[in-house]
Amino acid sequence: MSQIEALLSEQQSIGGTWLVTGGAGFIGSNLLEFLLRHGQSVRVLDNLATGHQRNLDDVRQLVGETAWTRCQFIHGDLTDITACQEAVRDVHFILHQGALGSVPRSLKDPLASHAANVTGTLNLLQTAREAGVQRVVYASSSSVYGDHPDLPKLEGRTGRCLSPYAATKMIDEIYAGVFARCYELPTVGLRYFNVFGPRQDPAGAYAAVIPKWIAALLEDEPVFINGDGETSRDFCHVRNVVQANILAACRPLGENRSRVYNVAVGERTTLNELFALIKANLATVVTDRSFSDVKAHYREPRTGDVRHSLANISAAQNDLGYAPTHDIRRGMEETIGWYVADYRRRRATPRGRAPLLAPA
Repeated sequence: MSQIEALLSEQQSIGGTWLVTGGAGFIGSNLLEFLLRHGQSVRVLDNLATGHQRNLDDVRQLVGETAWTRCQFIHGDLTDITACQEAVRDVHFILHQGALGSVPRSLKDPLASHAANVTGTLNLLQTAREAGVQRVVYASSSSVYGDHPDLPKLEGRTGRCLSPYAATKMIDEIYAGVFARCYELPTVGLRYFNVFGPRQDPAGAYAAVIPKWIAALLEDEPVFINGDGETSRDFCHVRNVVQANILAACRPLGENRSRVYNVAVGERTTLNELFALIKANLATVVTDRSFSDVKAHYREPRTGDVRHSLANISAAQNDLGYAPTHDIRRGMEETIGWYVADYRRRRATPRGRAPLLAPA
């Protein structure tokens, strides 16, 4: 039995419910699937603004009807304190993924990002405190490192925030620390570094680069790279993120009731290398087409983006036992396989013939 399985088996024997906010989204639905597969009872809070019913339907199909009976869905918004009160009732652990992501989105509409990411998180912390929740694990972001030049990124060294989105995540960390100190509510923040994997939405103006490029290649649409392509990121498969969340919820924290950890792999990949890797993996799955000659279109760098990002993950390794199982190569193999299967499935049904890149 793995470390994760042992921890979840222990929780199952105790009973109680997990709350996954944003559970209809990319990361949230992967957490939901994993927890249901391991015998847990899960409540989902999602307003379906950026999450999708199809993600919940996919999880239901994968885990089966018996496991799905242990899932309760609440269609509600984190900015609604009443919805939060309903969601946290009788909950042991919260995995807080609900947010408005995207640096460009926050630059366009900082008020919406603040409401969802800060007010929503504050509502959740307050209602969790009142309900006696055992621990809140929340999604932070590598964007909090801002303009700090050092690589790799260490949790104790952050710079100036470069976007409203980064500021919201920094404020979330501050509030979590305050609730831990003032109200003895244990909190763990996970600074995600460029997460990718199944169910990440390729559609819309704020789609992440990996699903957007995969969809563009499948649809014979142009691929755009911001800058010269030598910008680098620490790409982290969602399976690693799921592992980190479960460990952060279940492992003892000791005397420090508020922790923050990097969640990544500790490897740096340029956008040019990423594009080549995606094309190579697509060629092994879609054998009736050639992707090797497809060229990317380069354009101006995006406002608010940092040039390079790389995580030091030693704190999560030492404190939580975090051991990423998927580097960029293994993660990309699984991700490409999922997207190609999903692409073919959508094309096989009349309702699914809309372009993958069309806004949801």
